[in-house]
Amino acid sequence: MLGKHGANGTEMLEVEWLFSFLLLGSFIGFMAGLLGIGGGGIMVPVLTTLFLQQGIPVKDVVHLALGTSMASIIVTSISSLRAHHAKGGVIWVIVNRMAFGIILGAFLATFLASSLSSVYLALFFALFMAYVSLQMCLNKKPKPTRELAGGVGLFMVGSGIGAVSALVSIGGGSLTVPYLTWQNIEVKKAIGTSAAIGLPLSIAGTLGYLISGWERAVPDDFIFGYIYLPAVLLISSTSFFTAPYGAKLAHKLPVSILKKTFSMLLIILSIKMLVAVI
Repeated sequence: MLGKHGANGTEMLEVEWLFSFLLLGSFIGFMAGLLGIGGGGIMVPVLTTLFLQQGIPVKDVVHLALGTSMASIIVTSISSLRAHHAKGGVIWVIVNRMAFGIILGAFLATFLASSLSSVYLALFFALFMAYVSLQMCLNKKPKPTRELAGGVGLFMVGSGIGAVSALVSIGGGSLTVPYLTWQNIEVKKAIGTSAAIGLPLSIAGTLGYLISGWERAVPDDFIFGYIYLPAVLLISSTSFFTAPYGAKLAHKLPVSILKKTFSMLLIILSIKMLVAVI
């Protein structure tokens, strides 16, 4: 149990930690609004560092960071979905066809994550973030060369996207948008549809991390499964309010340069997390 290794509810609720979660949520929300990038790439390595400092054992720390990050994405997903739906940017037929695969893949992947060591999870996370960072730096988009896949194809792809997204705790946009663009879906609608898919993905992933880590839950520490509730509430509340400010600045700042800088930050944070758990 997590609480037997040094961390306890009182220590984890000290003002300095609560302030850290508020600050993290503010930054994540702002960057999500500015660059259209989910917060998992930042949240997981930063939460890993914070949890280690709070006394969470290495063997559980990445799992707790992944679960807490996934739960924090739910609120952001709802806000993003509503915004894109209002602009008619969601293709609901695709959402409906991919949703079950997304849910199944994300839910089952959390049980795979619970069976892996923190080192392997951190390594997979670092490699995936390297891929995301390269994609951002090159700004390379797949050419639309195919017609949209049928129901079975979308289910299979959804399962894969859900599984990988749950293992690295992201909303799936880094995988869904390129795939839909390749399937001849216009970019803006691909982004909107991906945002809608992020909601069932984050809910399924959260439930999976809650259940797969339930035996390690310490209710007195506000840790339920692999989810630390105070961090979820504080990160969600501040990211919700700062995202619009980032969106407003997106039209005034050199976003292409910011994306390259941000990609370097992702790689540095991922490497730092990997070193911390080895």
